Amino acid sequence: MRLLKIHQVAKVLDMTEGRVYELCRQQILPHTRFGRQIRISEEQLQKYILSGGKSLPGGWKKEV
Repeated sequence: MRLLKIHQVAKVLDMTEGRVYELCRQQILPHTRFGRQIRISEEQLQKYILSGGKSLPGGWKKEV
């Protein structure tokens, strides 16, 4: 099992690192913590992608 760093996951998902951190913080993206470090297994990332993923709550909000 290979564990990926946040910047590697961000590159795969074509997102910013901040967005990946937020997905982890919201418990949307399965991850493992080693102290302050966050790692995501390739298998869990593939399952997340194949399941269609899940977006952050609130979706696209327009400020008025």
